[in-house]
Amino acid sequence: MKVQCAAVLFDMDGTLVDSTAVVERCWERWSLQHGIPLADVLRFSHGRPTLQTMEHFRHGEDHSRDAAEMLQSEVGETDGVAAIAGANAAVLACAQGKWAVVTSAPRELAEVRLKAAGIPIPEVLVSVEQVQRGKPDPESFLRAAELLNVAPADCLVFEDTGPGVEAGLRAGMQVIGLLTTVARDQLGCEHVIRDFRDIRVTPHETGFEVEVSEAGLSSQM
Repeated sequence: MKVQCAAVLFDMDGTLVDSTAVVERCWERWSLQHGIPLADVLRFSHGRPTLQTMEHFRHGEDHSRDAAEMLQSEVGETDGVAAIAGANAAVLACAQGKWAVVTSAPRELAEVRLKAAGIPIPEVLVSVEQVQRGKPDPESFLRAAELLNVAPADCLVFEDTGPGVEAGLRAGMQVIGLLTTVARDQLGCEHVIRDFRDIRVTPHETGFEVEVSEAGLSSQM
């Protein structure tokens, strides 16, 4: 399969960066503090902003202190943070044209994790502070397209969670899911890959051609 696009938009955690160990440690501390099963928290939190997850499990509470402590912990913990397989090569190719990172994380944390994984920070990095509604709302992806001056339909999104995939599709963009975080049936998109070793990005004058290998391509049934 070959996909033509004018810009490539990457999610961060689970898509470009493997930060699973850090994320699970931080949520484990919060879960224990409030007596909430960790498995339930992790199942909901993937792809969503921290405050959205806290509000879901402790509706109507003041989460400002917990969120600040969570951010401080995540920023200070980079052990185990690494690039997803093939991500560096994909980003290097995309850096020759229009690309962005669109994340549910705060910008400070996004920059720390990208640097820890050896991935360059793009000119367009849409973080949670820049939107009013987090994924699965399409606002963050639409904001990235606006900043890149590219029509949403001409964008290709790479995502690893159901909320992220939903946000990209609702933005009217092409979406390829990664099987790095959840099972295929939880992604909700037509095509998924194992990781970036299954694609080849070729820049051209008007954007990119993204070729997906047959070995890596799976159709969503």
